[in-house]
Amino acid sequence: MKSKFLIIALLLISCIISSCSSEDDDFNYQNDFEESQKIWLDFKESSNNSYKYVVSEGSGFTTYGWETTVTVSNGIIIKRDFKYTAGAEGFVPEDQLEWTENQNEINSPEHEHTSAFPALTLDTIYTKAKQEWLIKKENTDVFFESENDGMISTCGYVMNNCLDDCFVGVHIKNIKVL
Repeated sequence: MKSKFLIIALLLISCIISSCSSEDDDFNYQNDFEESQKIWLDFKESSNNSYKYVVSEGSGFTTYGWETTVTVSNGIIIKRDFKYTAGAEGFVPEDQLEWTENQNEINSPEHEHTSAFPALTLDTIYTKAKQEWLIKKENTDVFFESENDGMISTCGYVMNNCLDDCFVGVHIKNIKVL
């Protein structure tokens, strides 16, 4: 009887261990992400959750390049700046080459269908990284870098066999205290 109980107990423990490890297997770069998130939380506290970051993007298909700067004060997004950095002159209307949204205009419908990165807090970006961008998916290459003093710099994925402009995620050029 004791041996049956021992076998059942060992089977249950094995199931629990294997289910825990399979969760970890569904998440790319878990250790790097957790280390980066810890650095982010320390930065957030030391900066009073007031910072700005620049997302840099571009197209390999065209010569366009652009940047979005998001400014956060005390955890609230107060400004989003956008500008094309290369290649858009003559192709994009003059009034759309560079613009600013202040707190009441953030993510306005006027700029909804532009190349601008949405105004998100870094808390939201870390959440998206964990719940969307770093989850293992079939036929994808996943990327994670933390070159902003340990905080997230590149995070996302590309579907295999995609020819151009297929990155889903974020490229953060820099993060600075306000």
